[in-house]
Amino acid sequence: MAKKELTCISCPLGCNLEVDIIDENNIKVTGNSCKRGEAYGIKECTNPTRIVTSTVLVKNGTEEVVPVKTERDIPKGKIFDCIRALKGLSVETPVKIGDVIVKNILGTGVNIVATKNVDRL
Repeated sequence: MAKKELTCISCPLGCNLEVDIIDENNIKVTGNSCKRGEAYGIKECTNPTRIVTSTVLVKNGTEEVVPVKTERDIPKGKIFDCIRALKGLSVETPVKIGDVIVKNILGTGVNIVATKNVDRL
């Protein structure tokens, strides 16, 4: 049996969780104040995912870079590959919030989207 201690990030309470992993189908979470904490503890120990934020270079824009993020979580193990895939990439202006910058990054089914408007010079 494995035991992990986590701080929940599902809500502002930041509960200290203790996760007992008996086997793949038998996981017990304690210390949570809400159901979201239990779900977070299980997910973090079985299939951790993260939102990735970064920047992409802009051509002919009022800004040098545009901030971007994944639309949804991607597997934690793909974070550095995702960042490498964005390095050196550039986009033409204008860029609007929500524009898809990269479709289906690394075959995850998740798009990289702009999070700021950047106008053309």
